[in-house]
Amino acid sequence: MFGQGGHAALALMSLLLLLWHDAAPIEVPQDLKQPPTIVKQSVKDYIVDPRDNIIIECEAKGNPVPTFSWRRNGKFFNIGKDPRVTMRKRSGTLEIGFRSGGRPEDYEGEYQCFANNEFGVALSNKILLRVSKAPLWPKEVLEPVVVTEGSPLVLLCNPPPGLPPPFTFWMNSAMTPIPQDKRVSMGLNGDLYFSNVLAKDAHTDYSCNARFLFTHTIQQKNPFTLKVLTKEPYNDTSYNTTDPYGGRKVAESTPTFLSPPGTESSKMVLRDEQLLLECIAAGLPTPTIKWFKKGGDLPGRKVKFENYNKTLKIINVSEEDAGEYVCMANNHLGSIRHSIFVQVKAAPYWLDKPTNLVLAPDENGRLVCRANGNPKPNIQWLINGQPVDSAPPSLSRQVLGDTIIFRSVQMGSSAVYQCNASNEHGYLLANAFVSVLDMPPRMLGLKNQLIKVIENNRTFLDCPFFGSPLPELRWFKNGQGSGLDGGQYRVYINGTLEIKRARSEDEGTYTCVANSILGTAENQVLLEVKERTRIVRVPEHQSAIRGSTARFDCVVKSDPSLPITVAWTKDDKPLYLGWRLKKDEESLTIPNVNEGDEGTYTCTVKSEIDQDSASARLTVLDRPDPPMDLDLSDPAARSVRLTWIPGNDHRSPVTQFLVQFEEDRWEPGRWQNLSTYPGDLNSVILQLAPYVNYQFRVIAINSVGQSQPSRPSPRYKTSGAAPDAIPRGLRGWGSKKDNMEITWEPLLDLERNGPNLHYNVFWRRKDLGHEWNNVTTMGSKHVVQNTETYVPYEIKIQARNEFGQGPESNVVTGYSGEDKPTDAPTDLRASKVNSTKTNIHWKPVDLNSIQGEFKEYRLYYWREASLVPGLMVSKEKKTKGFYSTVAEPSGILSDLVPFSKYKMFMVVANNRFESPPSNTVEFTTKEGVPDAPRFFRINRRSFDTIHLEWDKPLEPNGILIGYQLKYQTVNGSRIGRLQLEQFLPNVTDFTLRLPDRSTRYKFHLSALTQVGAGEVFAEESPHFANEENFTDATGLGNGE
Repeated sequence: MFGQGGHAALALMSLLLLLWHDAAPIEVPQDLKQPPTIVKQSVKDYIVDPRDNIIIECEAKGNPVPTFSWRRNGKFFNIGKDPRVTMRKRSGTLEIGFRSGGRPEDYEGEYQCFANNEFGVALSNKILLRVSKAPLWPKEVLEPVVVTEGSPLVLLCNPPPGLPPPFTFWMNSAMTPIPQDKRVSMGLNGDLYFSNVLAKDAHTDYSCNARFLFTHTIQQKNPFTLKVLTKEPYNDTSYNTTDPYGGRKVAESTPTFLSPPGTESSKMVLRDEQLLLECIAAGLPTPTIKWFKKGGDLPGRKVKFENYNKTLKIINVSEEDAGEYVCMANNHLGSIRHSIFVQVKAAPYWLDKPTNLVLAPDENGRLVCRANGNPKPNIQWLINGQPVDSAPPSLSRQVLGDTIIFRSVQMGSSAVYQCNASNEHGYLLANAFVSVLDMPPRMLGLKNQLIKVIENNRTFLDCPFFGSPLPELRWFKNGQGSGLDGGQYRVYINGTLEIKRARSEDEGTYTCVANSILGTAENQVLLEVKERTRIVRVPEHQSAIRGSTARFDCVVKSDPSLPITVAWTKDDKPLYLGWRLKKDEESLTIPNVNEGDEGTYTCTVKSEIDQDSASARLTVLDRPDPPMDLDLSDPAARSVRLTWIPGNDHRSPVTQFLVQFEEDRWEPGRWQNLSTYPGDLNSVILQLAPYVNYQFRVIAINSVGQSQPSRPSPRYKTSGAAPDAIPRGLRGWGSKKDNMEITWEPLLDLERNGPNLHYNVFWRRKDLGHEWNNVTTMGSKHVVQNTETYVPYEIKIQARNEFGQGPESNVVTGYSGEDKPTDAPTDLRASKVNSTKTNIHWKPVDLNSIQGEFKEYRLYYWREASLVPGLMVSKEKKTKGFYSTVAEPSGILSDLVPFSKYKMFMVVANNRFESPPSNTVEFTTKEGVPDAPRFFRINRRSFDTIHLEWDKPLEPNGILIGYQLKYQTVNGSRIGRLQLEQFLPNVTDFTLRLPDRSTRYKFHLSALTQVGAGEVFAEESPHFANEENFTDATGLGNGE
């Protein structure tokens, strides 16, 4: 049977195993005898806090368990004689306590740990222990610094030399940082540099501060007092950025370097450290700093400019960063350069670090120790902590510079070798043991593992093994064939089998076999390849209005044999569903959304070996909160500024603000819209009407809707003024034949502009040159009496109140009332009568007899009778108007019914009255073609016949003489020969025999008079799908 473990991170673990085998030393099983190996130690340069106990770490493994000893400053450190020093059990870690007194400084020095068992001695690095120091600033009396305006200045910091060095910064007595810019800045050494001094720099509290990291304390230097001498009095109100000297004349100067001085300097930096180059220049105007590298470009990906371009920083320095760097300082008076020659040195670094070596008796091997540096490091070999040159000679060991060669090693020659690579900038120390063992192959991993992997993934099957001599390892699948290697398989030296892309056909039992001259060992792994777990419909970002329902999809596809769990998180925290949220297999539903639901929702689906997740953000939208804190300012006669603070927009930006007003004179309590403004404004000028006591409120509008109104503003009352508006809708018309009513629309309440509103109305006869008549009224109508009938008047109007008169309106023309026309049209006659229309003629009236506005000649006509015997007709009167002022007017009367007797008479009309009627005229329309038959039905009465029925037209338009029926077969787009049948007027049906029961026809039926065939009624015979229902009829017609 196969055991099953958790393998959710199998691919990652296997990849780590792969990387380990390419780079890591051979691991000897812990149950085997082996020399010591250092596994943990303190850093080489070890700075400790004096307030804490000192702990110097040294941990090692080995079999037997190692014992530990220490050297301090190159001499044996007797731990047992110092009561403050203890060593942890089964460890070499030292603890130095100071509860009973003592000074941590007494224990400063260089420490080295030795781990020892019967097979060798391993060494730690030499650990330089130093105690952190935060010395006080030396007491000093600082004289005031006096400098002329425009001159450069350096305020020295000189912080106390702490361990590690402190972080420096400048502040004033209010503990506010000194402002720094292109002109004033702190250098790398902590000094404060002024490229040129301004009068405004004069202060009494420039103080340099040093912050010590370990003790978290800040030391403060005594403050500098800076006095600036100016040629003219300085007034700080005259300072501005474009003229920092306030109009005073200050001598300009060309650039000079404050740091570093001169034209060139040098700098040494170690490989992988940080390079900082600095150029600070004096001058007026303040110089600009630029950097170059001679013979090449600055390394763009590693270089940064800081401190207003005065500092160039390169991180992770490498040898190619050496060279000449040039900084240039310039202003409009000139430029200067400074060259900094950078040397890159290197402490030793590994090229080939020695690793543990396990050999069987009589085997050969080697240890290699290769390192580089600048200068080139010196390589020294030690054995069990002693120089190899002073060790007893061995025929199986040969030292060749950075390599030790072993030949035909024997049992009992195990040892720990140290390689020390050193130069003036540092050293490297590596331990590597040589263990001579005689061990048949053995498997180190779990037996018969079940490994589940995801299809198409890079897969690693682990088979850790050991043996001495080193066994040969081979893999087999399902116990068949030769070993697996090559193609999509790769076997690593640590026993791992890589399958580059696992597929379903790769499932099976894999056997790894380790073989040496001492024996064979094997292990098996059962591999199952599973379909990937994935989310096929992911949740999508959405915005939901508060109170609505939001739904996130999470549809999953996975291997049927792998149980999965689906979990939701909100903002990376487990989501509590409660009673409101609903989760099913494919979605999460959030009803009645509120602001607390906003966030990022993540659906995570997990199987035992993989997982997938997808996220989407829910944004909850709501109406905005009402604006707040309405304020009125900038009052004017007809305007005021309204300012407000917008409320929360609830993630939907405000697009508009609606300003409303309420006034307490005309319609108190009623809020009216004043104006709308863009959503990015919160202060607007409101245009107002005079003589109104306003208060305002603001409504915010976003995509969801309107906010509640804000609280009202304070009231604002405008002063009165004469009216601005002109009354609208001015007209004059007669309600009687001897009057004229002058009417207009009264001004709106907000157009009154003041109390006691009246209207001045003016009128006079047009074109007679009369003086204006006028009247003042409060209403909206004035009636002029005793006018002549229908005569024109000129009319105008203006509004007035207590503050004065408004503008006059334009002059409009009105008319007095109309009377009945006295004359009737004469000699009405008809000509050119056909079946549907006739020409009419009449003699006009004298326009003066109309006694009003000439509207039209109005013809009344009606159908007296039809000439078709027995046909009843409607005698309803119809009218048609003719507008004509010619001497011999005429017109056309159309849409008449053929074969009918008509009568007509004419009147002339003004806006209110008609004249007496003209003479009555009778005329007869000619015969025409008939209307369509009243209905047309097609019935199927047997398999082989179609019966047609119809009725006579509603309007025969003459004497019917019969009917004609045209028909032809239809079959899709094919049409048969046209056939014709004619019937007497009393025949209204027809039976057609079908050549076969599937034949269909198209019929065209029309009625006939002497004039010709009338309107056609066209139909196709319907398709009868159920032949047994042939007695069912399909009725087709246009009414009965």
